[in-house]
Amino acid sequence: MKNRCLVCSVALVSTLTLGGCGTLPGTGSGSTTVTVWLMKDSVSDDFLRRFVSEYEKEHSSVELDIKIQEWTGIGEKVLSALDSDDAPDVIEVGNTQVAQYAESRELRDLTLESVRDLGGDDWLPGLAQPGSIRGAQFGIPWYAANRVVIYNKDLFAQAGIEEPPKTRARWLTDTAALNTGGKQGIYLAGQDWYTLAGFIWDEGGELAVESGGQFQGSVDSPAALKGMAFYKDLQSLGNGPKDSDEATPPQAEVFAKGDVAQIISTPSAARIIEEKNPALKGVLGFFPVPGKTGDKPGTVFTGGSDLIVPEKSSHRSAAVDVVKALAGEKWQTELARAMGYVPNKTTLAGVIEGDESTAAMAAGAARGRATPNSPQWANVESDNPIKPYMTAVLQGRSPQEAAKTASEAITTALRD
Repeated sequence: MKNRCLVCSVALVSTLTLGGCGTLPGTGSGSTTVTVWLMKDSVSDDFLRRFVSEYEKEHSSVELDIKIQEWTGIGEKVLSALDSDDAPDVIEVGNTQVAQYAESRELRDLTLESVRDLGGDDWLPGLAQPGSIRGAQFGIPWYAANRVVIYNKDLFAQAGIEEPPKTRARWLTDTAALNTGGKQGIYLAGQDWYTLAGFIWDEGGELAVESGGQFQGSVDSPAALKGMAFYKDLQSLGNGPKDSDEATPPQAEVFAKGDVAQIISTPSAARIIEEKNPALKGVLGFFPVPGKTGDKPGTVFTGGSDLIVPEKSSHRSAAVDVVKALAGEKWQTELARAMGYVPNKTTLAGVIEGDESTAAMAAGAARGRATPNSPQWANVESDNPIKPYMTAVLQGRSPQEAAKTASEAITTALRD
């Protein structure tokens, strides 16, 4: 998942080679070169330089060759690399992409390392579960990011709301109170299906379920319909469009106008909001998406990255050692502080205390989920039937009928 801008220094840019990726060679003189593919915008140049330098000092026989990849077209590029005789040793992949790559049977099984060396029991479920295929751990969680509620503290104060809501019921009540006097209680686009997924999961529903090795759409289940009903109630407390998603228009830009009390987004949207309207600096607050009860936040979709090791890696043992370092406590702490990510373990949440936005994100990540663990899930998202389903319900069509149509389309996409 890409959600961060990478600002390259002149020193880093000078090392980049033209073509499909950039390369940051290590500075060591080791006899083993471990090639690592990382995605553009995942880490800063400062973090990368410090990691390479310290790792090579601690592993004198290893040199790291870091190649920066573009997100566009990465799926086909990774599959080709996995099938080649010149595969990289470590690859960063989106957490929801692991199933697709594992289907190739070209990934190293890292179950033993996850249990013995990496404390897999404490991993965020939204990163760990997508990396586990048929009971084997192929993807090692690296970092996470998820949606929170970004709110305008001034508008909350004007409405007499002293603290953010912790339950769905209170959230609706507060949002209704904010939705007055020309102000929008919340700007929620009608096709924000990642947010809907969280509400469905909170009700015990699923986007799709697996039975007998086959997935089928399930947004028409009673539990899933309850999630959609809540989404409809919340969406009505603002002027979000019913027939487009959060990117059309960009919701951060709508919020920046100053008359919207809340949006649901990753904390990185705050930077865009403040750039568009500097008067909102110091006015933005953050809280986890509320849950059905006050003792735990709502379930949210967790995006982020896992690390995989190709079966055809020339240096599989050395590659696993690099993964252990990147996924271990030291560099997880460094990465979280440098990039504002959620660390891969719930036990590391304390390293980001004091940062309101990241702390809110971490609270939600502890109850994070990912999309169904099917290698064909990309087929669903390519022509996503959940979006028109949401619009149909918001525009008054029978939820049961619209959901049945969407579920059938999901089933077809997952079996192609």
